[in-house]
Amino acid sequence: MAKVLVVAEHDGAKLNAGTAKCVRCALGLEGAEITVAVFAADGAAVAAEAAGLTGVARVLRVDRPENAHALAAVLAPQVAQLAAPFSHVFGPSTTFGKDLMPRVAALLDAPQLSDVMAVESASRFRRPTYAGNAIVTVEVEAGLKIVATVRTASFEATPAGGAAAVESVAVNVPLPAHTRFAGVSAAKSDRPDLQSATRVVSGGRALGSAENFKLIYGLADRLGAAVGASRAAVDAGFAASDLQVGQTGKIIAPELYVAIGISGAIQHLTGIKDARTIVAINKDAEAPIFEVADVGLVGDLFAIVPELEKLLTA
Repeated sequence: MAKVLVVAEHDGAKLNAGTAKCVRCALGLEGAEITVAVFAADGAAVAAEAAGLTGVARVLRVDRPENAHALAAVLAPQVAQLAAPFSHVFGPSTTFGKDLMPRVAALLDAPQLSDVMAVESASRFRRPTYAGNAIVTVEVEAGLKIVATVRTASFEATPAGGAAAVESVAVNVPLPAHTRFAGVSAAKSDRPDLQSATRVVSGGRALGSAENFKLIYGLADRLGAAVGASRAAVDAGFAASDLQVGQTGKIIAPELYVAIGISGAIQHLTGIKDARTIVAINKDAEAPIFEVADVGLVGDLFAIVPELEKLLTA
């Protein structure tokens, strides 16, 4: 039987959707017994939410003042100590997970798998490679503890409906003093979060300027969607770097993805390959984006987008 520890990602009040997707991944292990660990200064609300996830057997709540901010250097020793009785330790393949899980693996002297997208057995997993152009099957030697980040775009979130027990535990391990929280600088937006949004509208270099990029925001507002951008649009200064979608940006899996003025470089396609429906608008009928699009509109985006807005408003 696989005993899986899922490290919860949260903002202090609510779980990140990636946690529920990690649980879904863990459920792919035969006979999995899943425990979610919540590290916080006061994790009562988050632990209660985690306990409600279907498939979770129990929740371990680790409250320490040092856990008020999710610093990988501070959390890693605690996760490593808590992981002793578990066969697998999972975290989401987000900024949080990519920072934390390699540290945990190093402390446990355990192999780490990145971007797990499918489970074949307790020791065999599939993950993307070559910018998502190939899928590799990785097998870990039987009996070794496995630390992994889960590609959240590849899994549906496990639904609410569980009633796991919540247990407060003390993890008394020395914490490093060389890393400390200084502050957070983040853009604030009333729009949906790009990585968890069900609808995303993205713009590319063809928009021509930051002023023209406002077309993307207008259509996104009509659809109740998050806003994304190609790397070319970000590099050109049309959009902020935190909106970048693709291999070197955010990997997303919305129900609807609208690509406007994006040619479809392989690095961008890597970031949207798990989207359910892709709509592309581009004046170049030979653009690679049309090879993956479910719906394609060939034409001038400056004429098509305003027309779409009118139809959505009517």
